[in-house]
Amino acid sequence: MLTPFAKLLEGRHGTAVGAFTCYDLEAAAATLRSASATRTGVILLISKQSYVARDGSMLLAALLAAAQQSDAHACVQLDHCSDLAVIESALEAGVGAVMADGSGLPYEHNVEFVRRAVALARRFEASVEAELGGIAGDEEVAEAASSGALTEPGQAGDFVVETGADCLAVSIGNVHGVYRNPPELDWERLRAIRLRVAAPLSLHGASGIPDELVRRAISGGITKINVNTELRQAYLASTREALPGLLDGSRLGALHAAQVAAVEQVVAAKLRAFDTREAS
Repeated sequence: MLTPFAKLLEGRHGTAVGAFTCYDLEAAAATLRSASATRTGVILLISKQSYVARDGSMLLAALLAAAQQSDAHACVQLDHCSDLAVIESALEAGVGAVMADGSGLPYEHNVEFVRRAVALARRFEASVEAELGGIAGDEEVAEAASSGALTEPGQAGDFVVETGADCLAVSIGNVHGVYRNPPELDWERLRAIRLRVAAPLSLHGASGIPDELVRRAISGGITKINVNTELRQAYLASTREALPGLLDGSRLGALHAAQVAAVEQVVAAKLRAFDTREAS
């Protein structure tokens, strides 16, 4: 069932909401099945690139319908977008949240951009996630990356107050894509940010971060975690493995079933890792 972004994030103690990028209904079905089985809420992410593609509006409509029909609490969010026109379009189409990414702008321009996105979102009773610092890497292409500009704790509190953002994505050594070196997260920086920011904190680039570090991040105040690369890897690996045996007879349904099962396995493992109470 469709659930407000803020409601999914509120009251989190020892758990984080999983946000999973969905490029098609197979990924959405896998995510929602896992959420239903574990009785936890999830966020279905649609990337800006997917949304502005030729049939992107149909994909968004499909994700919203899938979330609505599921018995799991779910929100659909437009991910990393720096275009206010696209943000407004997605809000009009029904997303429950947008990630207004002005992290590539100077601080003052980032503040103004997010503030304008928040004003748009409030018209639709939707939420806004913002980013301060710079999370390196590409959300669409899994290439090796090193960490980018880190979030300044001293700015973070002011930034959320000035913008009205409902959630803040932090850069503490995390990257999009594949980690060039073993991830080293700045725990003291996270602690300092958490002390200054009342809004929920989001960790992007969770693919490749060991579960023990993810749990430590949750204990340090992270309440939303984005996953993309590992889902794509599982989806494509299952396609490669299953396809040769399915070409005879053009068994497309069986291929989709294999893809869903592979992604579901990854999502289920992530949801278990995002609940530190299960590990205690």
